[in-house]
Amino acid sequence: MNYENWISLKYLTAKKDRFVSVINFVAVIGIAIGVMALIVVIGVMTGFDTDLREKIIGTTSHVIIEKENGIKNNDEIRRKIENLKEIAGSTPYVQGNVFLQYDSRAVGLGVRGINPDTEKNVTQVSRYLVKGRMEDLKPESIIIGSELASYYGYAIGDTVTLIAPASGVSGQPWRYKLEVAGIFTSGMYDYDMNLILIHLKKAQEIFNLNADTVSGIAIKLNNVYDAPKVKKGIYDILGYGFMVRTWTEVNRNFFEALRLEKFAMFVILTLIVLVASFSIVSTLIVTVTSKVKDIGILKSIGVPKSSIRRIFTIEGVCLGIMGTFWGLVGGVGLSLLLKKYQFIKLPQQIYYVDRLPVILQLSDILIIVGSAMAISYLATIYPAMKAANLEPVEALRYE
Repeated sequence: MNYENWISLKYLTAKKDRFVSVINFVAVIGIAIGVMALIVVIGVMTGFDTDLREKIIGTTSHVIIEKENGIKNNDEIRRKIENLKEIAGSTPYVQGNVFLQYDSRAVGLGVRGINPDTEKNVTQVSRYLVKGRMEDLKPESIIIGSELASYYGYAIGDTVTLIAPASGVSGQPWRYKLEVAGIFTSGMYDYDMNLILIHLKKAQEIFNLNADTVSGIAIKLNNVYDAPKVKKGIYDILGYGFMVRTWTEVNRNFFEALRLEKFAMFVILTLIVLVASFSIVSTLIVTVTSKVKDIGILKSIGVPKSSIRRIFTIEGVCLGIMGTFWGLVGGVGLSLLLKKYQFIKLPQQIYYVDRLPVILQLSDILIIVGSAMAISYLATIYPAMKAANLEPVEALRYE
């Protein structure tokens, strides 16, 4: 150990000046709290992003093909695009809106007509079923979300009345009575409350579509991040008469908002570390003031300015390292506890999920630790320079 490190360590661990020790402790605790808060919050934001991404992909698809007036001959189109090696499966669907009649009320819902045989190859709806099976979905049956079932008291075997937006010959809206064949839980309140699934043939009947016409084709990929490449490949095969959208494009605003919130939280919570770094400045200024005689002696025996500056820089950086270390331990520990025991529950109506998801990424932790250390180092520059610029005569004048 060289003399610079030795002197820095002696100043840092000196017990004679309790006031300096208290300031050191406050500096370490302040940085630790800031780092811990950053790790936990960024872990939660990453968890929200990943969790919602998986739920959205699980109930929709990676790529969708649509056309303004519907897609005809969908089987032929599916055969053409499935030649792309990135595509794992495809299924046709019909999308629209209907009203659910309950007593004297009518509630608007989103309806999705699916083919039970091919839907399970594209989305995870079959895995979300808590009651019933995908194979039970027939033209005269329906699958509803758990929140909708709970709100209106529906159970397997009950009859649901849907009112179609189109009008019949008499000018009256068409009503369809369907039997509840399954109940699903996706974990997202909006889907579980406002989305119903019916058979593709029934959806075509409700929305007056021919047997070979659908709203679109949903596609599953082997790798979700190949979506832009597959989009280009589909346009090359089908031409530009179709509208092809990837899962990121469909939910662009949502994911951009999450990304912005994550960055904003990082900036805001970094200010905690920045404020804590002022404690390092205070500590070093007090240390420099109390060690004027020591600095004068060191300079009088030939210790250069750079060494004096390095002594106090090392002391400040050590405080930053201790604070960052304990913040890292506390942040990772609290995040793991939140992830394992899930002792914080959330109202699904507001947050879309019922628990606090936490995912720690090494890249996020490295950025947080690096930022904390950089701030700690910057906090040492001014006090260290002031100590280095003290003149030996001035330092020893009143000693």
